[in-house]
Amino acid sequence: MFLDIRDLCFAYTVECPVLEHFSLCLEQGEIHGIVGKSGSGKSTLLRLVAGLESPSSGSIHVDGTPVCAPGIFLPPERRQVGFFFQDYGLFPHMTVRENIGFGLHRLKREARRQREAEMLEMTQMAAFATRYPNELSGGQQQRVALARALAPAPKLLLLDEPFSNLDMTLRARIRDEVRHILEATRITCLLVSHDPGDIEAVCTRSLSL
Repeated sequence: MFLDIRDLCFAYTVECPVLEHFSLCLEQGEIHGIVGKSGSGKSTLLRLVAGLESPSSGSIHVDGTPVCAPGIFLPPERRQVGFFFQDYGLFPHMTVRENIGFGLHRLKREARRQREAEMLEMTQMAAFATRYPNELSGGQQQRVALARALAPAPKLLLLDEPFSNLDMTLRARIRDEVRHILEATRITCLLVSHDPGDIEAVCTRSLSL
């Protein structure tokens, strides 16, 4: 299994458990969806996989490597996991190109520029490379956020409500674009949403939380 989550438990308070003995396995290249209402633990699960929260018990393996297990906790920067935040999280003082290249500081300048160009082309944002987030539409901001998450070539991509800020007309088109990008990159992906339509349009398998 590429992503192996076993018996995961997490609670913000003793009286209010969020996840209880949750398990999930994903194959390489699978796009898996989790649908559930607000407060069901969807976003918390992604934060646990990304290393932004620590579970009270259980284990998480990514590509055979334990990133979270008894006595083991790899920080987010060592997990090779890309995270797409619900609010996009773009830096307003950076251009589109600079936002995409933010996580590529370890690459040499030429390699970084090449990777930025690849991501701009893949997400059809090359013509907007020098613009700032406030000069973009919601759909364009969503593409930039996706490009930034994919730029470091993570082993696993986590998408948290990626379409929630889009109107219904734009949502259908962006769903298709995201699915095509994920299929083209063959990246393993875990997507969470409150909307079953998002899951049906993008994912190959799903469960309810």
